[in-house]
Amino acid sequence: MSEVTSIQPIPEPPSKRKNANAIELISGSVGGASQVLSGQPLDTLKTRAQTAPKGQFKNTLDIFTTTVRNEGFLALYKGMLSPLLGVAAVNSLLFTAYGASRRIVSPYPDLSIPQVATAGAMAGAANAILASPVEMFKIRMQGQYGGAGDKKLSGVVGDMWKEYGFRNGIMRGYWITFVREIPAYAGFYAGYETSKRWFAKHYAPNPVPIWALLTSGAIGGVSYWIACYPLDVIKSRVQLSKTPPLKGHWLSGGYIAHEFRAILQEGGARALFRGLTPSLLRAVPAAGATFAAYEVAKEYIINHNLL
Repeated sequence: MSEVTSIQPIPEPPSKRKNANAIELISGSVGGASQVLSGQPLDTLKTRAQTAPKGQFKNTLDIFTTTVRNEGFLALYKGMLSPLLGVAAVNSLLFTAYGASRRIVSPYPDLSIPQVATAGAMAGAANAILASPVEMFKIRMQGQYGGAGDKKLSGVVGDMWKEYGFRNGIMRGYWITFVREIPAYAGFYAGYETSKRWFAKHYAPNPVPIWALLTSGAIGGVSYWIACYPLDVIKSRVQLSKTPPLKGHWLSGGYIAHEFRAILQEGGARALFRGLTPSLLRAVPAAGATFAAYEVAKEYIINHNLL
């Protein structure tokens, strides 16, 4: 077990350093990798709950047992390669955009929680450009059930490009990803900062313990899903669909309303929350690991003047 038990004071706020973006980029990559490695199995259960045909599974436990029995335990890690390869870019963009958004929202480092939420929403909007294709390929890998036609990531990417091109293939689901990311990351960062500040006040003048950062990260992750979950269900269905969204709706995002109505017709309002349980369970270790790894990496870089 690591000897690190608390986060020590950072000598200089990264927002005042010339290399602040580079620090955010590297720390974000470390945090993102931690998120993927700790949360992928539950993410697979979540995606299958969202996208499986009605009646294929009884509940989340049935998805787990059926997947392991028919495809083996490693099937829970299907689709991990896409976010793991893209994690440096996606999380670097997210944390860098968040750092930049904080400076846009206010020239002062101590933002209010509403300002934090605004900066998070801005970062989420920027993050969608990379998150959309990375998640689309992950979802299409997770939607393979061990049949003879299953393909590796390279095959999935190649097929989407050859059959549908860039707009309807590689970037399928961009607008719903964009719409989802705005409330999601407003909740993500607001939840994290609210909890972290409570712990900081409680432990002052001592440093915030590492377990408190993990807890704050977990609260941020839960806030993320509560803020956006029905939009995530729509996104998963759109990105896993055999055909692109309705012609003429790609630019307007009109397919979002179309898919929303289709979900309600198939399973009612409850269908908009399929897979929520594994999502919330995943949020605890995944988001906690993300923020803790991010904070520790940032602290290490600054304290050792690596940048």
